[in-house]
Amino acid sequence: MTKKQKAIFPSKEAKKSIRPVFVVSQRTISEFALFLRYLLIGLADESIRSVLVCPPKLDIEPLVYSSTEVIRDTVFALPGLWRQNNRVLIDRLRKFGPTVLHCLCESRALFTRQLAGQLGLPYVLTVNSLQKKRSELPISLSRCAKITAPAKSIAENIEKLYPGFDRRIEQINIGTFARKSTDCFSNPSRLRGIVTAMPRSDRYGFENLLGAVKNLAISGYEFMLVVIADGIAEKQLRSSLVRLGLLQIVTVIPASEPWRSVLEAGDIFVHYRPRDTFDVLLLEAMAVGTAVAACKGGVDDLVVDDATAVVFDANNELSIRSSLQRLFDRTELAKRLANCAQDYARENHTVSGMISAFLRIYSDAQNGKNS
Repeated sequence: MTKKQKAIFPSKEAKKSIRPVFVVSQRTISEFALFLRYLLIGLADESIRSVLVCPPKLDIEPLVYSSTEVIRDTVFALPGLWRQNNRVLIDRLRKFGPTVLHCLCESRALFTRQLAGQLGLPYVLTVNSLQKKRSELPISLSRCAKITAPAKSIAENIEKLYPGFDRRIEQINIGTFARKSTDCFSNPSRLRGIVTAMPRSDRYGFENLLGAVKNLAISGYEFMLVVIADGIAEKQLRSSLVRLGLLQIVTVIPASEPWRSVLEAGDIFVHYRPRDTFDVLLLEAMAVGTAVAACKGGVDDLVVDDATAVVFDANNELSIRSSLQRLFDRTELAKRLANCAQDYARENHTVSGMISAFLRIYSDAQNGKNS
C-alpha cells in the first residue's frame, strides 16, 4: 500500500541542518518549472540553503533564489573528460556540505544514484510519470531513502513494478497557490478564452481539438484559443492552423511564457489527450479557477467527471466539441466546475503541505529512516 503522509514534521533545529541538493534536467524546466519554483520558494521561506545540479546551458537562473546555488554538471564540454567533470562536481558539492540528494527527474536517476554513492549520502527519487517496465529506474537499495510520486496512479504503478521498495513509496501532492476567487465567464464583455498546451513531442495528437474549434467557430461561437507550444510540436501546429484556416482565432505562445498569467486570462482549460506524466499545468488551471475540459486516461487523478471537469473522448472530435459547447452554453455549470476544481486544489495541493512533507522526508533520510 502507498504510505500516507505522516503528521510528524521536523523541528526548527532539524530543519536548519537540512541541506538538499536537487538534480534537475531539461524536462524539469520545460514541464515542472512551477513545481521547482514553489519548492525553492518554500525552502527559502524556511531559510534552508540548497544546490541545483543541472546540465550546461540550461536556462534555470529565473527560477533560482539567493538561497540556492547552481552547479553545472559539465565544466569541460569535450569528449573523454567525464572524470574531470565528475571530480569538479564532487569537490563543489562537498564544499556545500549536503545532507541529502533529491532527483527531480527519472532521466537522472542513475546519475543521482552514482552521486549519492560518491558522496556517501542518501537520496530521494521523485517519479512524475507512469513507468512501462521495471528496468527503467536504477534504484539503490541502500541509498534511496524514499520514492515520491505526485499522484496515486503513479505511486501504485511504481509499487507494482518495484515491490521491494513498497515501504519507501509515498505520494506527495505537488503544491500550488489557489486564487481566492475565479474569473471564469465573469466578464460578459470580454472575448471568451480557451487555453491548452502541447507537449514538445506531440506532433499528431492535436487534430481532433482543432477540428472541434473550427466547427465551433463556424457555428458562430466567438472565442480565442491560446496554445502553449514549443519545439517540433509548435511547427506541426502552425502548419495545421494554416491548413485549417484558424490563424485568426488561435494564438501560439512559447512554453517560456509565464504559465499562470496565461491561464488567468482564459475561461476554459483543455487537457486534450491522455498523458503518462503528471500535468502541472492542469493543476495550475484548476488553482486559478478556469473551467476544465479533459479526457481520461494516463495520469488522470485530477480529472473527476462533473466535479473538477467535463470529460470527453480524446479520439472523438464531436465529443470534444460537445464538451466545449456545453461550457459555453451553460456558464453557470462552467463556474461551478471552476469553483469545485479550485477548492480541490486549495484543499489537497498546498505549497505549505508539500514543503512540510519533503522536509520530513529529508530529515528522515539523513537520520537513516527509509520507511
